[in-house]
Amino acid sequence: MGKFTGKYAGKWAITVLGASLLTAGMPGGGTAAYAEREALPNHRNGVQLEYLDRGLVAASVEGGQFLSWRLLADEVTGYSPSGLTGANFNVYRDAVKIATVTNSTNYLDTEGTPQSLYSVAAVVYGDEQEPGAADSVYGLELEKSAEVRPWNNAFYDLPLQKPADGVTLAGETYTYSANDMSVGDTDGDGQYEFFVKWDPSNSKDVSQKGYTSNTYIDAYELDGTLKYRIDLGVNIRSGAHYTQMLVYDFDGDGRAELMFKTAPGTKVITYDKKGRPARERYITMPREDIRAGYSHKDDYRMSSDDYYEHIVDMFMNWHRHEEVLNGHWPATLEECFGIGQQYDYPLSRADAEELADYFIDEYAPARSSRNELRTFEGFIVDGPEYLTVFDGDRGKELDTVRYEPERHDDGLMWGDYAMARIEPGNRVDRFLAGVAYLDGVQPAAILARGYYTRSTIAAYQWDGEHLRKQWIADSGWTVMSNPFNDGPHGRDGTDPQLGTLTTQGAHSLSVADVDQDGRDEIVYGSATLDHDGSLLYSSMDEMPEQSAAPGTTARLGHGDALHVTDIDPDRPGQEIFMVHEGGTYAPYGYSLRDAATGEVLYGGYTGKDTGRGMVGDIDPEHRGLESWAVGLWTAAGEQLSSSMPGTNMNIKWAADMTTQIVNGAIDVTPVIEDWKRGVLLTADGTLTNNYTKGTPSLVADIFGDWREEMLVRKADSSAIRIYLSTEVTDRKLYTLMHDPQYRTGVARQNTAYNQPSYTSFYFASDTDWADVPVSVFHAPAALNGLQSAFVQYRAAKEVKGDLASRLNSTLKQAQRQLEQGNTGKAVSLMEKFAFQISGNKKEEQISQRAAWSLIRYAQLFIGTEKK
Repeated sequence: MGKFTGKYAGKWAITVLGASLLTAGMPGGGTAAYAEREALPNHRNGVQLEYLDRGLVAASVEGGQFLSWRLLADEVTGYSPSGLTGANFNVYRDAVKIATVTNSTNYLDTEGTPQSLYSVAAVVYGDEQEPGAADSVYGLELEKSAEVRPWNNAFYDLPLQKPADGVTLAGETYTYSANDMSVGDTDGDGQYEFFVKWDPSNSKDVSQKGYTSNTYIDAYELDGTLKYRIDLGVNIRSGAHYTQMLVYDFDGDGRAELMFKTAPGTKVITYDKKGRPARERYITMPREDIRAGYSHKDDYRMSSDDYYEHIVDMFMNWHRHEEVLNGHWPATLEECFGIGQQYDYPLSRADAEELADYFIDEYAPARSSRNELRTFEGFIVDGPEYLTVFDGDRGKELDTVRYEPERHDDGLMWGDYAMARIEPGNRVDRFLAGVAYLDGVQPAAILARGYYTRSTIAAYQWDGEHLRKQWIADSGWTVMSNPFNDGPHGRDGTDPQLGTLTTQGAHSLSVADVDQDGRDEIVYGSATLDHDGSLLYSSMDEMPEQSAAPGTTARLGHGDALHVTDIDPDRPGQEIFMVHEGGTYAPYGYSLRDAATGEVLYGGYTGKDTGRGMVGDIDPEHRGLESWAVGLWTAAGEQLSSSMPGTNMNIKWAADMTTQIVNGAIDVTPVIEDWKRGVLLTADGTLTNNYTKGTPSLVADIFGDWREEMLVRKADSSAIRIYLSTEVTDRKLYTLMHDPQYRTGVARQNTAYNQPSYTSFYFASDTDWADVPVSVFHAPAALNGLQSAFVQYRAAKEVKGDLASRLNSTLKQAQRQLEQGNTGKAVSLMEKFAFQISGNKKEEQISQRAAWSLIRYAQLFIGTEKK
């Protein structure tokens, strides 16, 4: 086993409880190799992650039956030239062992049939073998995984229950299609449940006028059982920018919650065993809102008449506006519009109506032919806004609080009326969301609003009882001299520390430990917030000669695509590749920058909105990940080609750890393409989402080995088709879901313009395995895995006698304490459980493999650091 010398190298050790018992008679010297491990690269100590089962899947392919399963991060003990080492695996067909796999976590059974049943079992303490060696490893075999039967194809269809069609208030018909997805283990069994957002055919970009129909979020089991449906109601507009759903175990009880923005009218629909709606329950509105007269019957969608009244009311109260009173804005609307003074203030209704008519029919169209405010409708610029957390398993509302940051107004102070194109409800309703380990241990929800002008980001924790705001970062308003004719983009906000955060955000955000202090930062486009909400940096650079303002310093600015990972393995830390839309007013159209400092490493001025860009190892002949937006570039900034791959979504699909691209948008059949080999998969009968963005519902390592699965909707949205990579690989890596940065990336992938999920380490065809970090983590739901293993071993009489009775009693007490929220007591009981095994004097009462396995689960639950 090699020594770790990479940039993540560091000495660590786990002491497995009960080592004295397990050492006796153990091949290869007992637990010593596991109790005091060699230096492993580690960037997180004690972080809360998911307990996952083996994740075994099988598929019938040409040449046999393909099997794929997970290596878990806590099973890693070292590395080899072709991957990580630790647990090896025995493969069973119809309960008969057919192979031992040492160099990967997949296998092609050339003699099996579609009717075969497969399982795998981890083998620990075995001698490491080189690929091609005899298929047996002398070691300790742990419990087998559940048996699986192969899929008929290299994909599986998860059945969906499509919402009914409908008709809008304007008499337009609409239908539904499955849109973005997320996953989370909602019941603690080590398997993922699937969350699907349903978009109506009349969903809108936030800049587009018109009514939209309700958005729904469904929770499904893998077999298609609909657990519940959440109807967001009429007061949440439908579109990519409005609903960012977070699925994660926020409170550390081993079961994922669901969290997103809600409003009056949001309700949960549950179903009976026959799949019929059984119950509806609205979320709980705050008492002060109920006393104020708000109800779940309210409808805040604006008609064109409503909008006209809104403008009249705004004008009648112009003299009271805070920015008029403090002297920032003109005292009269005539001055705002550049016409002669005609009216006395405060305005009468008649005068306000005359000015409203002038504004809508003359002033606005003169600024842009796209300003059709007389027919402006469908937006929601008033009414309560909430943040709700739901029980992920049952859909029960757990807590509802006011959504912060609040909207304040219809976008007037956000700059929605200032530009030539007047867009009420646009900049004010730009939402982003993510998950971050701000303390390095427990996950927090990140909720954001705004990025063109005022930028606001809040962090929340869910402790199992209450949603609590940890901090809020707010750039402050970009001060305008005239809210109806100004250029607020690129202008500092009023906050002295966070003012440069304005205009830096992207259509997504990313989370990474960019300064390597063990705590996550929020990469907010061209700026980055530290874990405590302070500004780490806001990237700026000098404008080039061909730009609109040569020699001046300007923000890198807003952009549509954002990628954060270790792009250049020859530099310390991670890098950020981003595209920018500032055109002649931005120093770059694309840039690669140091993630820790924000310094631009290379980039190019384009003078236009550079809307797409991507990274990945598409050319193994060159070191590092390639990047492309305008041409194809190496990690060192050397141009390889003027042509480039697609930019919709990337996927880790190939056996050699290169990167592939998902192409296909609108009505085009999705394909997975390799830059060198061409099309690897054509997903016939399916479609991508989000119009020209062409993104799958989800790309993530949801089961099987470390390769990502592609989840796309069938063309009629009757099912989600889950595609499995079936290339046999000899690379051995733990499930990507046990890398915290990748796992939080999956949680935020559905946000706005979906961006790929990236590991915290250099993932490529030439990955140096000495540099792959292995997190020391605790998994609250490991208690469920322990219970399952205990039942299995007890039934097999590998745990028996009075020891079995004592262990059973302790386990039940621990489960009861955890269910009651007493995590500390549950941890103490699990320590007792482990020492009951290690202190046992009757070796015939427990087998060696049962002892090792049960203690492993207990240790996973306890964690290397108590919470």
